[in-house]
Amino acid sequence: VEDPAGGVQRLAEAKALQVAEAHPDHWVIGADTVVVVEGRVLGKPTSVADARDMLRRLSGATHQVYTGFCIVRKAGGARFCGTVCTDVTFKALTETEIEWYVHSGEPFDKAGAYAIQGLGTFLVRRIHGSYTNVVGLPVCEVLEILIREGIMGLEPPAPDPQIERQP
Repeated sequence: VEDPAGGVQRLAEAKALQVAEAHPDHWVIGADTVVVVEGRVLGKPTSVADARDMLRRLSGATHQVYTGFCIVRKAGGARFCGTVCTDVTFKALTETEIEWYVHSGEPFDKAGAYAIQGLGTFLVRRIHGSYTNVVGLPVCEVLEILIREGIMGLEPPAPDPQIERQP
């Protein structure tokens, strides 16, 4: 059985390489996310019942969100991959809250049946680690690599004429 960190990194790399095949001269970023509660990996729910079950498991508990990412450029063979883990603690959910959230439609197509950046924000009591990781891409870590490797520069942006500057 593959560990969650290794699994998401492997899938992120496979996604990036698949796109890079069609665009070998471009930089491509792939990512994959899973939620792990009490050693059980939760992917995307396959039904309303599955979403309810996932939310019940997460209710009142701390779980981990693993996101693997891979930055690839096929021309030149460049590849930079990593995995980030964030601890997320849910409030204790009532059955009414679970039903309301499931019927909002938001839990579907989301690892662990919730979207911290959407309506699901009310489920989360606290996080320890990267918020953007829970959203699905650890932006800080990805940008660190892009800047460190010279893929992205930090040139100052052109001034916006619509913004008044104070002396």
